Amino acid sequence: MLLYGRNPVLEALRAGLVEELTVARGIEDAFLQELKTFEVRVRFAPRQELDQQAGTADHQGVLAEVEDLKWSSLDDIMDRAEAKGEELLIVLLDGITDPRNFGAIIRSAEVLGAHGVVVEERRSSPLNATVAKAAAGATSFLPVAQTKNMPRLIEQLKADNIWVYGAAGEAARPMKQLDYDRPLALVIGAEGEGMRRLVREKCDELVSIPVKGQIQSLNAAVAAGILIQHAVASRK
Repeated sequence: MLLYGRNPVLEALRAGLVEELTVARGIEDAFLQELKTFEVRVRFAPRQELDQQAGTADHQGVLAEVEDLKWSSLDDIMDRAEAKGEELLIVLLDGITDPRNFGAIIRSAEVLGAHGVVVEERRSSPLNATVAKAAAGATSFLPVAQTKNMPRLIEQLKADNIWVYGAAGEAARPMKQLDYDRPLALVIGAEGEGMRRLVREKCDELVSIPVKGQIQSLNAAVAAGILIQHAVASRK
């Protein structure tokens, strides 16, 4: 996979995933010196060549060839929580097909302290370079897993005594009224459509984020970040 963008490339370098970089000629010296702290080959090329390779001018002057991102498993997510000695916090995505939103949610989940993200195979963006760039390198650290059937996964989680809260703008209970000090999965639905009916029905609780402006809905990635932060901050 061709990875581009400074933060994703730097995180891949720190994780030891890169052997060679392609860097735009004329890139500022400070960033070049940072790249030289890693033991990788650096090849210089005209910026136009990077534009062509990346298929975009939004590469910030650096490309790295890395192995394709690999899906993790639900067990990997559980193990991450156990290794940290923390109550489980998973983010379930129901129909997030935009790779930028997908990447932004992975980034928020990693930064704010969730233990992993799970998507349904047929209703998700693939794990690609656009996701990695939007995640700003978080894909190198946070387990991201797939499930064949989200409602069935929710049933499985509930059978394992994991509570499931679904984000819904019209929900009667605002987020501050719920208990987050327990093993928990937060469900984020698709932009505009929200969660599918069957997914909503499987949730233990539907939760809303209070809004004060004229616009009554939030971007899915923003909503995910707010709920993750609130869940982590509410724990004892």
